[in-house]
Amino acid sequence: ASVAGAGTAESDSARGAEILAPFKRDLQAALRDGLARGPAEAVAACQVRAPEIAKARSHDDVRVGRTSHRLRNPANVAPEWVDPILEAYLSRPSDRAPRSVTLPGNRVGYVEPILAQPLCLTCHGDRLAPDVASRIQELYPADRAVGFDVGDLRGVFWSEFPRAE
Repeated sequence: ASVAGAGTAESDSARGAEILAPFKRDLQAALRDGLARGPAEAVAACQVRAPEIAKARSHDDVRVGRTSHRLRNPANVAPEWVDPILEAYLSRPSDRAPRSVTLPGNRVGYVEPILAQPLCLTCHGDRLAPDVASRIQELYPADRAVGFDVGDLRGVFWSEFPRAE
């Protein structure tokens, strides 16, 4: 994957952000619905709803997802092209701008960082409520997605799509 030229990168980034917007909106709604039933239920809601939402929003040769350098769900492993961008975000915390890259087959990859917000720490922070910790352990025995602070890079949203003609 190579970084696209400036004009192309702007339109690619705009398209990538447009593709991700409904995915992010649907994820937030599912999280809010789960949280309304309590944080432990939000973990369960995320486990079921997040993959359904990614699948529903991936169509017509467009794919969307989320990943992290510290995964909770092993099914969220990123496409290979996302790894260097995730590494760049980790090595340069002052540069968290969204990025687009040119992929083979006249395709584009787009990535936006996910920064930990106060609410995220309910399930991703240092001190989890016992019922939340127990539910995470039950659903994700290999969980690595805890210990975050507000503002930390929690992961990334990504989209992959055909370049506009």
